[in-house]
Amino acid sequence: MTTLLIVDDHPLQRMGFRMLVESQSDLVVLGEADNGADAVRRATELGPDVVLMDVRMPGVDGIEATRRIIAAGGRSRVLVLTTFDLDEYAYAALRAGASGFLVKDAQPEELLTGIRVVAAGDAVVAPKLTRRLLDRFADQFPVEGEGDASAAAGRLEVLTEREKEVLTAIGRGWNNTEIAERFHLAESTVKTHVGRILAKIGARDRVQAVIFAYNTGLVSPDGN
Repeated sequence: MTTLLIVDDHPLQRMGFRMLVESQSDLVVLGEADNGADAVRRATELGPDVVLMDVRMPGVDGIEATRRIIAAGGRSRVLVLTTFDLDEYAYAALRAGASGFLVKDAQPEELLTGIRVVAAGDAVVAPKLTRRLLDRFADQFPVEGEGDASAAAGRLEVLTEREKEVLTAIGRGWNNTEIAERFHLAESTVKTHVGRILAKIGARDRVQAVIFAYNTGLVSPDGN
């Protein structure tokens, strides 16, 4: 069972998310919050698997709340939701430690899938934002834990050729199904490759793997 905390300053929006989530047998809402400060307090108190986080809220906004929740070192992972299809919000959310970013007009199934993906320890970014986000901000993303380019290159060298191919695909925003189809692999095999890649390059999740792919030159903003 995956547990959630819903954070949004609009009661009707919270109600809509709750109804969608509670229509699923494997998801349960532990609580709600209508501002960032309360979200941090409730996340600490309830320890949900996933926090559905709005961005624009009075007082402490969703980006700062995400930063505080992640910094606290708890088990909760954050999936940021916003009505604003703007790269800056996605960038700020990911830099704050969010494991995902979706716009609120996403299809219900896309949101439910995003919740499950994040709960499973992976990361999700709205497909229509991935390319623009990374193209625009690739040169600003640091590789966490890397002191210099040679250290990053060293991590890249420990990957097998197949793992480099899969990492390149991840860097281009492909999901596991697309990677499996492209390389004629079972999805379970792709998941195994992804897990090994994350471990070898020291990435927390798929988002950091994408950042690593850009910083090492495996993927470039022109898509090559």
